[in-house]
Amino acid sequence: MNVLAASSVVQPSPHTLRGAETNVYAVGRTQTFATRIQNFDITIRATPVAYTFHYGDGSSLGPVENPGGPVARAQWGTKTATSHIYRATGTVGVTVTTIYRGEYTYNGLPYQPIAGTISVDSAPVGLTVWRAKAANVADDCAANPTGWACGMPTR
Repeated sequence: MNVLAASSVVQPSPHTLRGAETNVYAVGRTQTFATRIQNFDITIRATPVAYTFHYGDGSSLGPVENPGGPVARAQWGTKTATSHIYRATGTVGVTVTTIYRGEYTYNGLPYQPIAGTISVDSAPVGLTVWRAKAANVADDCAANPTGWACGMPTR
């Protein structure tokens, strides 16, 4: 059976700031597969039970049971159970490894556990880590249009 990987989601994305909390979470679901072997109708169920977050900078978290979750835009930059602080600028690929537990049933009997687990890696989510620089500007751009930061985009 082809168990699909959970998706990794990053907030904010596709850019974040060095030194700020970046929320990372997994979106997975229980998957069910039906087949017939000889005279038996078999159903296999794969349930996500743990996650390992790979932040793309060499650090990771997990395995943990909590997949994390989205936060409102006004909360971006706050710490979550699965967030990460990037210490260097650059481009990274964020992934999540999802560990699934399996169960099976046949001909309508109760589900039985399948020994072991399966780990499935998500596709990487590209993220660019930027640095922010704040400065006080004393120039009046109306009086000195060539002053520092005058004429720069405002968004």
